[in-house]
Amino acid sequence: MIAIGGNSLIKERDHQSLEDQWSCVRESSASIASILKNENEVAITHGNGPQVGFILLRAELAINVLHSVPLDICGADTQGAIGYMLQQSLANEFNLRHIDKKPLTVITRTIVDENDDAFRTPTKPIGPFYEKDKIKKLEKERRWIMVEDAGRGWRRVVPSPRPLRIVEIDAIRDLISKYVVISMGGGGIPVIEKDGELKGVEAVIDKDLGASLLARSIKASILVMSTAVDGAYLDYGTPSQRIVEKMTVDQARFHLSQGQFPEGSMGPKIEACIEFLEWGGERAIITSPGSILDALHGKAGTTIEG
Repeated sequence: MIAIGGNSLIKERDHQSLEDQWSCVRESSASIASILKNENEVAITHGNGPQVGFILLRAELAINVLHSVPLDICGADTQGAIGYMLQQSLANEFNLRHIDKKPLTVITRTIVDENDDAFRTPTKPIGPFYEKDKIKKLEKERRWIMVEDAGRGWRRVVPSPRPLRIVEIDAIRDLISKYVVISMGGGGIPVIEKDGELKGVEAVIDKDLGASLLARSIKASILVMSTAVDGAYLDYGTPSQRIVEKMTVDQARFHLSQGQFPEGSMGPKIEACIEFLEWGGERAIITSPGSILDALHGKAGTTIEG
């Protein structure tokens, strides 16, 4: 299973346009098509963090003209949009390479626990940055929780509950043998079970933990985490930084405990890989979109094994 990070579709602050995103999607699609050329069975999921941020920013700019957009609808919007881009690019690559497969997007909901501690203590920053003099008004009028974010301004924080079950998993399993299924975008649309019904909630699911849940649910043998960097690094951002080409679960857990993989960047990917391997997965790989095929052959990225 291949998890395409939302940030790998927007690699640089100066290249955020739709055409830039199309270019990144095509790069990922070419790598996926190369894998399928060898008759492998592939399922796909993707992140959506930057794209949800764009929707929220547009809504903020149009606040006096149009309604706001709740987070479950943001998730559905981005699943459809990114799913369409992947379907289009993959279909073109498959036709070019004479691969007898068709891509298909499934709008996916993920059940979370309404009693998850994340709902009592929201920590996930989303959306645009605000000046300090505006936060009291936002907290009062919209009932947002605002926090200062790394000296860059104030942002809204929302719950990020743990994903428990995938509502559409039976359909996804049935479709995988016939299609290249794109599902669980952004970790899935968060829903809770209440009074016999499913209800969307104002939250975002960690896409990496969502990818791990999907990989385990479809019994994938390999989980590939495609991201904006070419692998997991020790001492990242320092003169001594170096990529980890291979490590065991125990080594990954040790480096995580030492703060080598921060919560806001590589940490969730490492946690997702550990979770997948402890369940029984064979390999987990972290690499960049253009290096997926090489990483599967051990020539790029970071490979984690039990």
